[in-house]
Amino acid sequence: MPFDAGPIAKLRDTLRQAPIALGALGALALFVIWAGSDAGYPLTHWAPGGLILLALLAIALAALPLRLREVPTAVRVALLCLALYTALSYLSILWAQVPGDAWEGANRTLVYLFVFALFALWQQRGASAALLLGAWTLAMIALAVFVLVHVDSAAHPAALFSEGRLKYPADYENACAAVWCMVLWPALLLSAGGRLHWALRGLFGGGTVLLADLALLSQSRGSLFATVVMVILVFALLPGRVRTFVVFLPVALGVGVTTPTVLHVGDRLSHGGNLHAALHSATAAILVAALLVGLLVALGAAIESRGVIDEAARGHLRRTIGAVAVATLVAVLAGGWVAAGDPLARVEHGWHTFKGGYEANDKNVNRLVSGLGSGRYDFYRVALDEFVAHPLVGIGADNFAQQYLARGHVQETPHYPHSVELRTLSQTGIVGVLLALIGLGAALLAGGRAALSSIGRRGDPLGAAVAAAALSGFTYWAVHGSFDWFWEFAGLGAPAFALLGLACALAPRRAPAARWHQDEPVSGASARTSGLRRASDRTRRSLSGPALRRLALASGVALALAGAASLVAPWLSQLQLQNAARIWPTAPRRAFGDLNDAARLNPLSDEPYLLAGSIALRFGDLARADREFSLALDRDPGDAYATLERGAIASARGDRADALRLLERTARLSPHDELISDVLRLVGKGERINIEELNRSILLKARQLA
Repeated sequence: MPFDAGPIAKLRDTLRQAPIALGALGALALFVIWAGSDAGYPLTHWAPGGLILLALLAIALAALPLRLREVPTAVRVALLCLALYTALSYLSILWAQVPGDAWEGANRTLVYLFVFALFALWQQRGASAALLLGAWTLAMIALAVFVLVHVDSAAHPAALFSEGRLKYPADYENACAAVWCMVLWPALLLSAGGRLHWALRGLFGGGTVLLADLALLSQSRGSLFATVVMVILVFALLPGRVRTFVVFLPVALGVGVTTPTVLHVGDRLSHGGNLHAALHSATAAILVAALLVGLLVALGAAIESRGVIDEAARGHLRRTIGAVAVATLVAVLAGGWVAAGDPLARVEHGWHTFKGGYEANDKNVNRLVSGLGSGRYDFYRVALDEFVAHPLVGIGADNFAQQYLARGHVQETPHYPHSVELRTLSQTGIVGVLLALIGLGAALLAGGRAALSSIGRRGDPLGAAVAAAALSGFTYWAVHGSFDWFWEFAGLGAPAFALLGLACALAPRRAPAARWHQDEPVSGASARTSGLRRASDRTRRSLSGPALRRLALASGVALALAGAASLVAPWLSQLQLQNAARIWPTAPRRAFGDLNDAARLNPLSDEPYLLAGSIALRFGDLARADREFSLALDRDPGDAYATLERGAIASARGDRADALRLLERTARLSPHDELISDVLRLVGKGERINIEELNRSILLKARQLA
């Protein structure tokens, strides 16, 4: 056939060698969809996606042979620790103040467990791993092109920004930057690899410029600091530094040339001006720079692939580039020293702004260099206080919002502590931290072996390069996630665990043990050894007989069904909530029916009752509203909103004593909320609360904090 020697035949051979790649490609397609849709944050996005991942994993377990003894010990330890961490997250429902949030957090962790198992358990070859990582990277680059063009051609592009920062498509600026930066590093390292086609290397090189500039439109300080850390880690830990530097230099120049034009877009949004013109200029500059850098990288790769430079000249060129790299490093350090001034003073200024919050930042410079001020210092303080108060197993998965309302000092309402480390520490305690450290340490050990030495010595340098590129993507997520709430974005967390699993799948595996054949001649001591081996084999066969296999299969099916049910129920409940929120103005009876169904589907969440109470208030039905908010408090006694509304209802009815009791409790739940203090003061004076005005104030405050 004419296709036998072409790319289709190569693809077929690659998939035949590693059939798990088919399922992994399906998962990667899902991750790209998530990245373009709120970064997979909404429950209605990642819960059905989790069911797809579970199905892919179940099909792989049923169809593909898997010998756990051949899986590297480090990978088995990592999988076991992640499974135990998932189980701990589910157990935390028992002691969490908000069980519904703990269930959601445990379900998200379960999805990451599915992802890691799907990518890590079955061995990958260099070609199949390159297919997976390359396909995902190219798809994300294509998505980046679409996003850039969509933003540039939007009729009202300002709606896609917030305070001069691009928030599309993740609807959160820092997550937008992370979506692209997490792909940037694999793209860079793949473009530097010598085992890929020169045209692909050019695409990855140009794509790196595009990804970096698109991330820059979101002006994320976290991505800037994470990038500095990544540069240090890549050049300090990974081999092939000279090759990486050769690609890194034109990419850095391309990004550097376009940076002023890209940042000009935010200036136009913040200070007025022609936004469309600024966007057109930035888009053109980004695409041209990406094209030029891509052509340059492709040209260099083509020259290298043709072997026109002999070995002696290569050695001389390598030494020259190494010297240039050292000189560049010295120049960058010297320039940074001059620009930053006294490093101790800069550190002191950074700490001052970090503690001082947004107000401590310099308003006269670009946000990226204005300081470290935000609410994170206070978030971290509360998270550490919660760990001290609950050191063993924490406060429960995703249970941070109420604790911060009660103990926070900043006028913000964070749902998460904005740090994956502090999330683990405060919400799952020492037990969770130990499981995470051991599990991630084992996975990084397995992936590191593949990236640094083992695979390369076994004649698969492509696998070593892919493992290094995959680990770089996971590492970026971990570094940037150290000071942001990226665990809760499935569009970031799931591909991060997939990349880590892919690196683990490239780790060297134990060869299957040779079987003893009955017709081998034996005598003397070897006969006794063979007899013992036969007895051992009989014992092992008896322990792994049909009954045991059926028990294992039944247990696996039961766990899979339980996991599926755990994902389906909250997902369907959320769909009912969304439908009720859409139809209540014209069909209130149907809306209340949907909310009752939602409450039954998710017996831990108070959201259906909160929404039902709010709808009842809009129709002036105080009795029903009070009943719905009371049901919400049965599920979550610490909900400040439901308590406030019940206090306002009691005040409107003229029950001043009950109103004071409820509002005083609300003030204890959220002591720094000025609106609650004002309401309590009015009731204390004997005045009645106007519920309609109160809810308008609540809505206005929510919009200001958004």
